[in-house]
Amino acid sequence: MIKSFCFQPSKSVLAMMVLVAMPLPAIPVFSANDEPLNENWSPSEWGEEDRIGAVNRTTPKTVLDAVALVKQGKVATLGKVYQSDMPLFGQRQWELSIPGFPTYEGIGSMEAVGNDELLTAEIGQVGTQFDGPGHIGVRTSKGDFFYNGRYLEDPDVTPEDLGPLGVEHIAEKGFVCRGVLLDAVGFRGGPLPVPPESGVESLGFITAEDIKAMVARQGIAPIAEGDCVFLYTGHGDIWHPSEWDSFDAEEKARRRERFNTGTPGYGLSGCEYLASRKVILWGSDTHSSEATALDGGGETEQPYECHLKMMTRSGIWNIENLDLSQLVEDKAYEFLFTWAPLKLKGATGSPGNPIAIY
Repeated sequence: MIKSFCFQPSKSVLAMMVLVAMPLPAIPVFSANDEPLNENWSPSEWGEEDRIGAVNRTTPKTVLDAVALVKQGKVATLGKVYQSDMPLFGQRQWELSIPGFPTYEGIGSMEAVGNDELLTAEIGQVGTQFDGPGHIGVRTSKGDFFYNGRYLEDPDVTPEDLGPLGVEHIAEKGFVCRGVLLDAVGFRGGPLPVPPESGVESLGFITAEDIKAMVARQGIAPIAEGDCVFLYTGHGDIWHPSEWDSFDAEEKARRRERFNTGTPGYGLSGCEYLASRKVILWGSDTHSSEATALDGGGETEQPYECHLKMMTRSGIWNIENLDLSQLVEDKAYEFLFTWAPLKLKGATGSPGNPIAIY
């Protein structure tokens, strides 16, 4: 005889049964890209211990040649203003406040007061921003590969300190170089368009031939080893320092939205050309420097392929969201460029205010 019984589950068991019955969210599956391993992206030409990449190309001669470009004694600062309502990529943030306001008061018999600021931000990746070795890499079958064969899985690379990938190593060297302005707006007769989708031919992609043509049109010497090259697309004028605070909240919101919907910039052949010329720094007036389409890709469907080929592979670093307007106005197509990242131990990058002298 089979004895039957009735099971009365508790509320907690019922909850567990419901969870089991519900479809689980899909777990992302990441495919490995072993191009860095198969093509021997490491060690770099400066050896397996190198941490600074192409800035190794700076020599006393390249510095003196750059200094010789100063003819008028004019100075242009190329950094934008850091402020809480500026355009920011994705979910990045910049919030600055004065705690206490004033932070200190009643200091000594003079009743002195003082202020300190409290900053909450992605230090390396907002505003005018420098991308260092720890910013972008490639997921391979051996792990997450970064410049010169370092992996996020290495014991000396941690969330608190990127170790050999930290920006402070490049900050020890800094950048003093011949700066080259590529005025794509003058070349094309207007601001460059955002590519409509990846893989589609667009005037928003600046090619190797475009770069050569701009250099010739501007009457300057060809791009050479040790140079720093900056592209003016016009897209950065969405956020122009002299105008931003004159816009109301709605206009700023519209411009922030445009800022995040693709950018014109260097195409893949343009980046490969700069790498072949052995430049040490590339950049532009946009938040990516390379062209990104509305759907997130570029000339191919791989997002940020220039970042990977220039930085992860070649150690040629990138600086974004530059204010190039004075250089364009003065037609200062070559100049002494000087700047160094902040010595932020273990950081992915750095804010800053580069200087052009001409």
